[in-house]
Amino acid sequence: MKFGWVACEPNCRGWVSAIGIITADTPKDFEEFSRGRQLGGATVVLDSSGGSVNDAITLGRRFRNLGLLTTVGISIQNRGGQSARPAVASEAYCESMCVFLLLAGKKRYVPEAAHVRVHQIWMGDRADDARAASYSAQDLMIVERDIGRLAKYTFDMGGAGDLLSLALNVPPWEDLHELDTAELKLTNLVTTDLVADVLPHVDVSAPAVAELAPKTQAKFGEEPEQPQPAKSTKTAEAMVPVGAAPAAPATAAQK
Repeated sequence: MKFGWVACEPNCRGWVSAIGIITADTPKDFEEFSRGRQLGGATVVLDSSGGSVNDAITLGRRFRNLGLLTTVGISIQNRGGQSARPAVASEAYCESMCVFLLLAGKKRYVPEAAHVRVHQIWMGDRADDARAASYSAQDLMIVERDIGRLAKYTFDMGGAGDLLSLALNVPPWEDLHELDTAELKLTNLVTTDLVADVLPHVDVSAPAVAELAPKTQAKFGEEPEQPQPAKSTKTAEAMVPVGAAPAAPATAAQK
């Protein structure tokens, strides 16, 4: 995941742009990004296809400790010339573990045009052909362990059990489930219907960038060279315990 600060003074405070897959390096990358910045109470604009379960949990807890606010969108700068004000295109994607980063916001707003989609945790290296794959007892332990961690995190962040229920009912061979307006409220992913509560004095009606249109499959660990809109994915890795040696490479992915 790539982080960037979008400045819009004197019209607004600015915000954090967070784009791409959550990897094992993401919490460290965020700490490096935040060093020397006064981020307390700032807003994070998310556009991500998900990623590592445990690293998303770590990052989400850091967001909450900083009192960050969250929303979904694509940050647009210098569109129409250097003098143009930064804006946010609301047609963006927050999928898989990105949804749980969204949940970390002290206040949370989801634009009507945004796509928030969930699915099950699964072994990442076997999600593409989940039915044909083989699974060991170690694999099952990893998935069960991380479901427990994710459940605790969800409740700690003020989320509802309905979010876990919706996600854990979607196996990797089915399309991701897109939450509708009622489900966003049922799961407590949305705490406000007012964009001004998270992005005051910011234009969020900007048209989506062209690259958003086609969604492609992204796999865990494949980070685009340049930040770009999130794509549909099968990502959410559960790590093998230190010192353990599974029979086969184990990466649990949340579809």
